[in-house]
Amino acid sequence: MTVDDLGHDVPLPGPPARVVSLVPSITEALAADVPDRLVGATDWCTHPAGLDVTRVRGTKNPDLAAIRALSPDLVVANKEENRELDVRRLRDAGVPVWVTDIEMVAQALTSLTRLYDEGLALDDPDWLRAARARWSAPVPQVRGRVVVPVWRDPWLVVGPRTYTGDLLRRLGWENAFDAGEDRYPKADLADLDRDDIDLVLLPDEPYVFTADDGPEAFARVPTRLVSGRLLTWYGPAMVEAYDALSG
Repeated sequence: MTVDDLGHDVPLPGPPARVVSLVPSITEALAADVPDRLVGATDWCTHPAGLDVTRVRGTKNPDLAAIRALSPDLVVANKEENRELDVRRLRDAGVPVWVTDIEMVAQALTSLTRLYDEGLALDDPDWLRAARARWSAPVPQVRGRVVVPVWRDPWLVVGPRTYTGDLLRRLGWENAFDAGEDRYPKADLADLDRDDIDLVLLPDEPYVFTADDGPEAFARVPTRLVSGRLLTWYGPAMVEAYDALSG
């Protein structure tokens, strides 16, 4: 019997031939590596473009009946992105669910390695080997202090104990809000646009910051629009994130 990242048993009599992914970043990986096995994904699974599988609604409100109707051998979920209630209901219906637990870059590499090896019975794909090589590089000297808003009105920012914060730290950036209890704290604009902050990164998800919506709010700190996928998606995006953001 194999176990997922949370230590729950995942009954897999053999390599799963029908997989539903409730995690957009893992959907991207599976679509690249085992497209013949991927039979379902959420509406938020936007990569790769043109993915042709059954959609099972969102990450927080999946259509459990639609998932069961696909007769999956395995459903892949994530502790933060998906609800424990939905996972429990699928398991109660006899559907094997593998839950990943990822809050750090190193966790992502370990978790995805286990999923591929023990859950899917696959060798490491090229992107995973490349990601492991890139993210094993020494952490550079601090380049400056950064803020990453994820919403506005009210402003919410990336806080402590997040994958995004760890990714930026490993690229040499200090998260100005890397303290406290709240992983995504609310902040006043004056707390973001201040002289001791060197850069504001404005992603396009979950809030869609654009050239006309976001940068104009900041008078003191320079801003940079960035793909939210590079900041929050583990999987093939980890390679792109290192290459795009380390310079």
